[in-house]
Amino acid sequence: MKETILSLSPQHWEDYELIDTGGFEKLERFGPYILSRPEPQAIWDKSMSESEWRKMAHAHFAKEKNNPEKGLWKELKRIPHNWQIQYQGSDKLKLKLNLAMTSFKHIGLFPEQAVNWDYIGDTLEKLPVKNPKVLNLFAYTGAASVAAKACGADVTHLDSVKQVVTWSKHNMESSGQDGIRWIVDDAMKFIKREVRRGNKYHGIILDPPAYGRGPDGEKWILEEQINEMLKLCAELLEPDHHFLILNMYSLSFSSIIAANLVNSNFKEVHNAEHGELYLVDRFDKKLPLGIFFRFRKI
Repeated sequence: MKETILSLSPQHWEDYELIDTGGFEKLERFGPYILSRPEPQAIWDKSMSESEWRKMAHAHFAKEKNNPEKGLWKELKRIPHNWQIQYQGSDKLKLKLNLAMTSFKHIGLFPEQAVNWDYIGDTLEKLPVKNPKVLNLFAYTGAASVAAKACGADVTHLDSVKQVVTWSKHNMESSGQDGIRWIVDDAMKFIKREVRRGNKYHGIILDPPAYGRGPDGEKWILEEQINEMLKLCAELLEPDHHFLILNMYSLSFSSIIAANLVNSNFKEVHNAEHGELYLVDRFDKKLPLGIFFRFRKI
């Protein structure tokens, strides 16, 4: 099977900018507000001085000493608790996304994923199917779900955390869309039921964390469960016209691992692409932000 290996970075962002990276941190602009956050892969030096960073930033995230996954935002300038930014790819692909500073350093958006929103839009435009069915697993705040809905899909959005599903609904409504099917469930349990029911999807989007918990405490460990999940996804994908996007953020994984996982579980893999997602700061430093594998049969 022929594969294209790519490194992809978004091209259409106006409301987002990666300003500087280094010292295990990143400085980013989301609309009118600038945030400083930890970034474990930015192991090089900053291009700007510490004083320049602090002068620009509206807020800085400081990790807790005993829990590197959590922390507190320190406001350096006036900044609202919630605000919106916009993304536009194609004419149909117009998103208005709601942001907020959380105790886990996240703000409800992974900007590098814009390349996959564009891919979803382009694929749905070309699929010879009316209202194709798309399943978004580990869907977080739902930008990919809203992108698929904006481009004509019948979307099922699944996440194990009720609060982020509520956040996703706000993103759908802010973007002028409706009708997404919301599921709060464990992803593995749900797709096992879908296989037993004989349901099929034209598109599947997977964005699994390295570690996670289902709503009833079900344990998710990427290395142990992603192979089984892809086996099940192979049974759920419509055979004639389809697409699949897999994102993974584990620092120990390369896109070759993703390629092996997909190729060993799917009988046909057409127009395959895999590689790294990254963002570029003002000083042309490239920040890698995960790997992807995607394919489609149109």
